Amino acid sequence: MHSLSLLLADTPDYEITALVNGMLRWAHIASGITWIGMLYFFNFVNVPFQGKLDGPTKKMVNPELMPRALWWFRWGAMSTFVFGLVLFYVKYMKEPNLRNAIDDSISDRALWIMTGMLLGTIMWFNVWFVIWPAQKILIKATREGQKPPEHLPPRAKLFSRINTVLSAPMLVCMVASNNQMAFKWMQVGASFLISLLVIHLAIRASNKVGASS
Repeated sequence: MHSLSLLLADTPDYEITALVNGMLRWAHIASGITWIGMLYFFNFVNVPFQGKLDGPTKKMVNPELMPRALWWFRWGAMSTFVFGLVLFYVKYMKEPNLRNAIDDSISDRALWIMTGMLLGTIMWFNVWFVIWPAQKILIKATREGQKPPEHLPPRAKLFSRINTVLSAPMLVCMVASNNQMAFKWMQVGASFLISLLVIHLAIRASNKVGASS
């Protein structure tokens, strides 16, 4: 720890700032990979898999599988959300990325990132206040061999599907903000439609891919 303090003391402030920003972005990306990776696992792998299981098998498998998977899922969502807010403050509120220097209007980069943040916030809310509460009840019912409320499985699946669909334009926004894409309706519409088509095809294919060797 003392050696680290000495090293930082000899490092210029701008290099320390770059290091902190880089580690914040790494934490945000690592968290996002965990969250969206688990989201895609649930929708592309687990949903078709669950459809093939009978009641006794679900009672044996799901109480072991789902709590572990949902832990990484919900905390991946929370850490992505928190690190995203911190990054927005550092990169847009403290640095001159929020507005254009010429006319002081909101920059294209900021418009992309704020659109992505809006979609990401909706997804985070769905995880913590819809999907996770429903799954807790479903896991408990499965473990105890009881029938869960009929509305819960479709509700949890619906909001998980909503998040899967929203993830497509959300990821477009995150990429576009760092690649100088103009925030114009043609670019926004085209990129969103392409990403949504890819997600739609992935969902449709999920029941078939990998079903046989």
